Order: sequence, then C-alpha cells, then structure tokens
Amino acid sequence: MDFGDCYRLLGLRSGASFTDVKASYRRLAQQYHPDINPDDKKAKEKFIALTEAYKLLLQVIPPPEVTPKSSQPPCAGEETKFKRPEVAQPVNPKPPHLSEMEHRLKWKTYEQLQRFLQARQFPQAISLAEALAQRLSNDTEVRQWLAISYQLWGRSLIAQKQMLKARIYLQKALKTDPHNKALWSQVQRDLQRMETISASPK
Repeated sequence: MDFGDCYRLLGLRSGASFTDVKASYRRLAQQYHPDINPDDKKAKEKFIALTEAYKLLLQVIPPPEVTPKSSQPPCAGEETKFKRPEVAQPVNPKPPHLSEMEHRLKWKTYEQLQRFLQARQFPQAISLAEALAQRLSNDTEVRQWLAISYQLWGRSLIAQKQMLKARIYLQKALKTDPHNKALWSQVQRDLQRMETISASPK
C-alpha cells in the first residue's frame, strides 16, 4: 500500500492535512467498525485497511502543534544515508514556496526516509520519496533525496544479481537529479561494476 492508496482509502486528495486525515478516518472507522457490522466480512476488511492507511499516513503527516526541528539537506552523493551536520547550524527559513504544513511534512518525511535507508528498506524509502516528490514537485532537495534512494536501491539490486532491474533504477536516479555531479559519478561506477560482474565467468 503506497501513500496514494492511503489517501484514496480515506476519501482524501494527496497531501491532505493531519486534521482532514483524522476526521475522515474517524468517520469511516465508525461506519465500518466490526462492532457496527458484526457479521460483515467485507466491512471488517475495510476497517482493517482504513486503520493501516491511517497509521501509515500518521508517520509522515505531523500534527498541527508539532514544530519541526531544524535540519540540513543530505550532502550530494551521500552513499548510505542522509546525514545532518554534527555542528549546530543556524536555522534556515523555509523556502518561500512552501506552506508551513508542507515544510513540516517535508522534514517529517526526511526523518522517516533516513530510517528506511538505514534499515535498507529501499522499496519503502522510494515509495515515501516518490509521494513527497509528487506533493512538492518543484523542490530540488526532495528530487535529490529521491534520486539517492533510486541509486541505493539500484546498488542493492546489483549485489542481488538483478542486473536489469538495477540498471532501471540507476537510470531513474540520473533522470531524477541530472545535474548532481557526485551522484552521476557514483552511478557511472555502479554501472561499470554491473558490466564487470556480468562479464565475469559464472
């Protein structure tokens, strides 16, 4: 289940606020709750799906009262995870095109994305980054995060000898962030490694 599915299950448009998600879940959960529909298997399945969608969205949509911690974007070409500087940095103002809710959503997602990448849960990381990139399509930092996620998944697929799929994701990384020279250099090394492995005797 991706984030688009979660929003659709709750009858909401992508990027709906925390308040809207909570209100929609309460309304639908009451409608499909097993206590209300004790012998309805479909209603029970619907209730379970709604609950899973609700919990997943709560991981990336901060409540209104949450104030985001100041964060720094990942360094270009970061290989294993996004790192924040250890030395405290001045708090940067949010880009003028982002609303306060979008700003909170962006950095809340950033934190979850780090957790997925550190756990090598690359498909989940990509799904999360793609949903954010769709929501904030003009944000260069978000595009960089998505490109890095594609590249790391491609590298993991090389290790699993899934060369065709690996090439697809490495090319996606280049297409997503074509002006990132460090990423470009790393992807080229990954592609060369692929060719070496493919050419070696089995």
